[in-house]
Amino acid sequence: MLNLVLSCVAAIQAPLIMMSQNRQEEKDRRRAENDYKVNLKTEIMIEDLYDKINTILKKQILLEKKLLEKMRRKLQK
Repeated sequence: MLNLVLSCVAAIQAPLIMMSQNRQEEKDRRRAENDYKVNLKTEIMIEDLYDKINTILKKQILLEKKLLEKMRRKLQK
């Protein structure tokens, strides 16, 4: 009789446990997708910042060269 009761309890608990696990898996999957999207967006933003910094550095180098050339010309006069 005890075996029958325990079997019934197990039969009732099993689907509940499975549903709980499925819900947790769904939450974990959504969290992982969100993390991926955030990481991808961050990577794109970092690449954009890197490009902007490189552009600024190139302009700075050009300005420095122009300034040096101007100073050389003034010194030669």
